[in-house]
Amino acid sequence: MKKSVVSLKDINFKYSNEVILNNISLDIYDKEFITLLGPSGCGKTTTLRIIAGFETPQEGEVFFDGEKVNDLPPHKRNVNTVFQKYALFPHLNVFDNVAFGLKLKKLPKKEIEEKVKRMLAIVDLKGYEKRPVRALSGGQQQRVAIARALVCDPKLVLLDEPLGALDLKLRKDMQIELKQLQQKTQKTFVYVTHDQEEALTMSDRVVVMNNGVIAQIGTPEDVYNEPANAFVADFIGEANIINGVMLEDEKVRLLGVELDCVDKGFGVNQPVDVVIRPEDIEVVAPGEAKLSGVVEDVVFKGVHFEMSVRCQNCQWLIHSTVAQKVGETIGMRVDPFNIHIMNKMFLAPDNTIITEVYTSDEEANTTTFKLEDEEITIPDVFFEEGAKIKIVLPPDALYIAGDGVGMLDEVYIESVIWKGEHNEIILESDERKWIMQSDTDEQVATYVPICFDFSKATVSAYDGEGGGNE
Repeated sequence: MKKSVVSLKDINFKYSNEVILNNISLDIYDKEFITLLGPSGCGKTTTLRIIAGFETPQEGEVFFDGEKVNDLPPHKRNVNTVFQKYALFPHLNVFDNVAFGLKLKKLPKKEIEEKVKRMLAIVDLKGYEKRPVRALSGGQQQRVAIARALVCDPKLVLLDEPLGALDLKLRKDMQIELKQLQQKTQKTFVYVTHDQEEALTMSDRVVVMNNGVIAQIGTPEDVYNEPANAFVADFIGEANIINGVMLEDEKVRLLGVELDCVDKGFGVNQPVDVVIRPEDIEVVAPGEAKLSGVVEDVVFKGVHFEMSVRCQNCQWLIHSTVAQKVGETIGMRVDPFNIHIMNKMFLAPDNTIITEVYTSDEEANTTTFKLEDEEITIPDVFFEEGAKIKIVLPPDALYIAGDGVGMLDEVYIESVIWKGEHNEIILESDERKWIMQSDTDEQVATYVPICFDFSKATVSAYDGEGGGNE
């Protein structure tokens, strides 16, 4: 059984009444390289700071080797942190930067010298002892920061996007070096990044985070090949995510075509998300596959050609070692094992509001209701004051206010998933969640004002049956 070095139990953290972490639990095991991965604002750095002791959760418990450490200050935890800005002392040379923590511990001079030299050899900086840190390259400075973190023999090394300031080639080189260093020192590394390639390259396990919760935990192969939901599939690598309907076990319909798959346990005619990776689509003659499309764009990527294909008004991405001509019709064959079926992140197909008429004007033919303390008027609809009504807003009836003034302001964008024809956006206001379609690629973890196009809505008297979605 694996030994847990750190355990987070039911952690909740708020900042200025904004939920940053929502009841997360996580075990970190001895000598593993674990990565917290997610977009900006998902809570990964806050999680790291809670482990380090820089932040204290309002609820939940933090354990180190089975001992609760919620109130233990950072300097008393056997942890060291490497930040994106390495925070090296520019007036000190390499040796003195690495030795700084050991000198604070007042170790004997000879012991400090032995430890620093041994650590510099491990990070391939032997002979750099007297070099000023300002004269080092970005990669060398990073090694100094890592050596300084490791030389005090911490139980845990926390790394907060340490490769972010490096250029692409050096970043790729350092990914391999970091993993080798972790294996060589046999330390537990907890790494924070928004870069999927870094996570897949270095990690033993990946913790995918979104909107303050853990979306999935698994090996790099697990989260890539078996994503838990559309967010994970979209965030980890490239994917075609298409709306589908599960007809029965091992049979799904998408774009009007029935395909065999291997997934079971969904409801009959249940709406689902269908995920197909670009490299899993085999290009064949049009008559040899149930799906076919027209090639719209071809880009050479070195190891493969990346093709954009239009299939029944839906844009697909295909990776193939053989290029097809733009304008050519191709068949698109997919092995059943490469079709991944997932539950939808937003279970309802639309946005339903059950409410009471606040005011109305029969002459003007308008009805006003209250939504999260805002008065919202529906034009061309009249119901008497006090009547209960049901409003059904399809996803394309929501839009982001271009002038910055919405019917609901400060609505949080939780996820943005491209569905081949449009972006499917899940938003969260003070009291509920919303689903919206948009051609615009909005930024996750930002706040926007939203409006409703009531010309696309269905408004009816509410008879007590059914209810709103959450």
